[in-house]
Amino acid sequence: MDIEKQLEIIKRGAVEIISEEELRRKLELSIKLKRPLKIKAGFDPTAPDLHLGHTVLLRKLRQFQDLGHEIYFLIGDFTGQIGDPSGRSEIRKQLSKQEVAKNALTYKAQVCKILDIHKLKIVFNSKWFEKMSGVEMLRLTTMASVSQMLAREDFKKRYAKGENISILEFIYPLMQGYDSVMLKADVELGGTDQIFNLLVGRQFQKDFNQPQQVVLTMPLLEGTDGIAKMSKSYGNYIGINEPAGEMFGKIMSISDELMLKYYELLTDEDLNSVKQMHPKDAKFNLAKIIISQYHSAQEAEKEALEFSRVFSQKEIPQNLPVFKTDGKKNILAILIESKLVASGNEARRLIKQGAVSFNNLKIERDDFVLLEAGILKAGSRRFLKVVI
Repeated sequence: MDIEKQLEIIKRGAVEIISEEELRRKLELSIKLKRPLKIKAGFDPTAPDLHLGHTVLLRKLRQFQDLGHEIYFLIGDFTGQIGDPSGRSEIRKQLSKQEVAKNALTYKAQVCKILDIHKLKIVFNSKWFEKMSGVEMLRLTTMASVSQMLAREDFKKRYAKGENISILEFIYPLMQGYDSVMLKADVELGGTDQIFNLLVGRQFQKDFNQPQQVVLTMPLLEGTDGIAKMSKSYGNYIGINEPAGEMFGKIMSISDELMLKYYELLTDEDLNSVKQMHPKDAKFNLAKIIISQYHSAQEAEKEALEFSRVFSQKEIPQNLPVFKTDGKKNILAILIESKLVASGNEARRLIKQGAVSFNNLKIERDDFVLLEAGILKAGSRRFLKVVI
């Protein structure tokens, strides 16, 4: 494919390319030498499930893959034990090697829903970091200064507020940059909150006398709350491995404004055509498209009918999950133990918002005890049959 057509595809939905001229030259050389570009994207397996926010990058990787380039899906099984501080307002919880390894296995199983697994190079950064001596690791720290780190936006904000920043967090972007050196990446993809880390990769490659990678950033996808970026820790995510019905309901809950962004970043639909549709119909269509992508067209049709039956006709879903209790547990415990919510924080938030009800009565306190059987509802789409 000619360079202009490749650039048109690559630039769709991208926020920034550093630099487009460098990318053009790399593409020209790729065609001349008949050598595919090495495209890198790193994912730290800090949670077991990939969500739609992750797929923004994965879909861009697939476009590069379809253009004939070589995709390096880097699983940060070593750096994942540290946790990327990008966009964080506090120190991240450290994960064990076992937790990270378990999550990494699920990533490999999930990416095949988007990428051609037969043409994908999956690499783990523990391959080189576990072989590094302490002296070699410390030598990386000489390649950046404290002032450079504090110029980074999220660190600057935390420092100004007097909030803790660990030395380990300073080391994380250096390690991500070294990944690019080890892979000799031509292009690295990341979210807009990753720009600092991606540029460190460029600088490190220069320091190691390698051609510098082109940096391509993609927008962050807001979660179902329409405010924070999609994240499991915020309870606003849509997992690609979630049941089709749960995915359908969550997509239908997003705002009309956010819906257009989902169309642009998660589908190949023409936005002008979408804008001509009634918002409700457009959202319904979006849910069907996404369910088809990660489940099947049959599942999408089935859940569309079920959603219409339950929410348009105000009926209770069929085949509700059942939770047995002894009549002593409070609403908070039941919500968490039944996995009707992702976390205690999400349960408290829903109760505070008045979005939890039992037998059509709104629950206002998280210590409310269920003394009888009935139907528990969380949000607008999650139901549970409680049995004493």
